[in-house]
Amino acid sequence: MTTWSERQRTYDPAAQHRDELVGLIFDFQRFSVHDGPGIRTTVFLKGCPLCCQWCQNPESILNQPEITYIASNCVGCGRCLELCPEAAITAGAEGRRLIDRSRCTLCGKCVDSCYAGALNILGRFLTVEEVMIEVERDRKFYEKSGGGVTFSGGEPTAQPRFLLALCQAAQQRRLHITLDTSCYCHWKQLEPIVQSVDLMLCDVKHMDSVVHRRFTGVPNELIMDNIRRVSKMGVPIYIRVPLVPGLNDSEVNIRATAAFAATLPSMRHFDILPYHRLGEPKWRQLGQSYQLQGVTPPDRPHVFALADVAREYDIKVQVGG
Repeated sequence: MTTWSERQRTYDPAAQHRDELVGLIFDFQRFSVHDGPGIRTTVFLKGCPLCCQWCQNPESILNQPEITYIASNCVGCGRCLELCPEAAITAGAEGRRLIDRSRCTLCGKCVDSCYAGALNILGRFLTVEEVMIEVERDRKFYEKSGGGVTFSGGEPTAQPRFLLALCQAAQQRRLHITLDTSCYCHWKQLEPIVQSVDLMLCDVKHMDSVVHRRFTGVPNELIMDNIRRVSKMGVPIYIRVPLVPGLNDSEVNIRATAAFAATLPSMRHFDILPYHRLGEPKWRQLGQSYQLQGVTPPDRPHVFALADVAREYDIKVQVGG
């Protein structure tokens, strides 16, 4: 088995792949059935210009590899303390490990020594061909189910050149391509990417730009404008609303979002995605606090009542992706 250090040397964009385009990937999800039609492989690109308070993949926000610590996996052997050359890891209360990420150089020595899987480094540099080798492993499932590949994140358009190259490579292999995006990207970068995809999953987090900035870190004007442009190109769109209690689950916001969706010529359906807490532990693993601590998922009657509100705009609505 190769160590983290050996893999990182292999994928170092400044060395091994000096003349090749590389991108930063933090995960592959095979047999995905919620990121577009059929059975799919979802490729998660690392890096995002938004920082949504409810983000379920906080490990996707930073545009570089980063170390995570899963306290429940730690057996307290102490090897990481001994091996860290920067003394970035110290012992905390109840045997927990504390990581000074400002000192960590991601050398991977602690990860290589952690047989319990408590320490991991997320994010590795891959070439387009290396990504496509992984994607094509399940081609037979795509062909049988009408599936394909979905590029997600983070925000995949944050790596525009690499994403475009991935889409073009998937096109050459005649794969169905779905792009899961916030659409927060300059149109000059987004347009050629859109021309290479078969379906867009577009997040609309809040219709009020001021509120949108408060909860995501960015306004929504660019997002809304890009979604309109995509629809004018005729690319099929699924509008997706991550429904977060107290943030965007009011009837007023859902009505405004549904009314906007109804104006899009290529909009196929409107997905309401109820908030869940599965991503909450990941914030702690990254040494960060979760801003929505204690927020509970919306109750079923409220979610389906909002779905009925959206249906008043004569659009196809579903709960869940």
